Amino acid sequence: MRRREVLGLSAIAGATGVLTLDTVTFARAADGNGRAGSGRDGDEETRTVTGHLPTGAPDFVYLPVEVGHGVREIAVSYSYDKPRVPLGTPGNACDIGIFDERGPVSGGHAPHIRSCRGWSGGARTEFAISAAEATPGYLAGPVKPGTWHVVLGPYTVAPQGLDYSVRITLRYGDPGRTPKPVYPPERARGRGRAWYRGDCHLHSVHSDGKRTPAEIAAAARTAGLDFITTTEHNTTSSHRAWEGLWGDDLLIMTGEEITTRNGHLVALGSRPGAFIDWRYRARDDVFAHYARRIRQAGGLVVPAHPYGNCVGCNWKFGYEEADAIEVWNSDWTPDDEMSLNLWDGMLVASVRDDRRWIPAMGNSDAHREPQPVGLPQTVVLADDLSRQAIQDGIRAGRSWIAESSKTGLSFAATGGRGGHAGIGERLSVPPDTEVTVALEVSGAPGCTVRFITDQGELHAEPLPPSGSGTVSWRTTASYAAYARAEIRHPAADGGASGLPGAMAAMTNPVFLGER
Repeated sequence: MRRREVLGLSAIAGATGVLTLDTVTFARAADGNGRAGSGRDGDEETRTVTGHLPTGAPDFVYLPVEVGHGVREIAVSYSYDKPRVPLGTPGNACDIGIFDERGPVSGGHAPHIRSCRGWSGGARTEFAISAAEATPGYLAGPVKPGTWHVVLGPYTVAPQGLDYSVRITLRYGDPGRTPKPVYPPERARGRGRAWYRGDCHLHSVHSDGKRTPAEIAAAARTAGLDFITTTEHNTTSSHRAWEGLWGDDLLIMTGEEITTRNGHLVALGSRPGAFIDWRYRARDDVFAHYARRIRQAGGLVVPAHPYGNCVGCNWKFGYEEADAIEVWNSDWTPDDEMSLNLWDGMLVASVRDDRRWIPAMGNSDAHREPQPVGLPQTVVLADDLSRQAIQDGIRAGRSWIAESSKTGLSFAATGGRGGHAGIGERLSVPPDTEVTVALEVSGAPGCTVRFITDQGELHAEPLPPSGSGTVSWRTTASYAAYARAEIRHPAADGGASGLPGAMAAMTNPVFLGER
């Protein structure tokens, strides 16, 4: 099929451009006079489109599909070749999704807020949408007449190029009715002002995960969590999939993992069904706009796994718009160590330049068994167990991170005339006033406590064999602008490399001194 390149830079294509293919039409889309027609119940029509994309193809390839009246369901399947490539060279990988008749672009710049009907990335080879139901990752709703757009996302293209085939089927008949979506409530009973444990980066069958929402909810309860956030890649279909799974003991928040070509972002706590676009790169210089969109939708902006080692996983948009940073993602690995060092350097810059600091958080990013839900988990001091209160606690940095609910801690600084400051707070004392930093720990056998300041590690002490105890350290605000705590396992290599052991728990800082 002949292709037409769309030049012009827009908020969705940016500097990369897009490719729009010729429109796919169906015999029943119009009668002989050009008026919209319809098929009979049980009828269906299928068209297959094939083509080739070269290396360096645009990020998104749009296939317009003309849908007539009387369509009950649209079904799409696709495939692409995977030729052998030289060692170290990316092969072919191609995502897929769809926008409905309201189009991928409105007014030339932004998609209609509800026109995205789903995205499965590379997790599925086929999907279907009708008024009554849809494949996970996609949104049920009427298949209205007009021009729909199947979207191909050639993530990586082999040197030989990518040969694709897309099969579109329109099925005619009674459209049926769309069930009213049921979304999780924004509040659970909770324990009043307390520390609440949660995991805010999770995947289910609604994107590239293997667990069902019911399995995730059960795993969260087993892990001792009070709240979770559902964050599928570039789709909100999971928001309506949790009916009957929340309860007085478990708050379920909605969100999304915005998956761009230059990094992944958790929109934490965005409102149910809120569409946040992902079709841009860092060089397009539009991220501030989309960060505002996330906040307008009630979410926090949280760059995920900044040093993730998959293609497109490294965060390249900067941190000026971040409300928090996911410094710990799943098992503790070298890329988490890099994220931690990046974040600590940002803390130093915040005290040097007297500017806003960005809290750290940790999430499991669990997709399937045996990846544990709640490894790690963020423990938040919140006024109650509600979306707003949890977000407020995360944004303020009143939080710490643990590998499991078996680990508990409290961390504070005291000094001056009865002064006291907890995690995320400031102890306002003169520069030379003695300050005591104290960490009380439980459930961390074999671990060592480290106190980190803007100068680096200034105190380390092993915990008793039981893994429970209190470690204290005296300092002044002139010596340490902040203090934060790390609880580390022994180094796997016995310390031969000089690298610290894996993290068991860590805190956000307590700041010291007058502003």
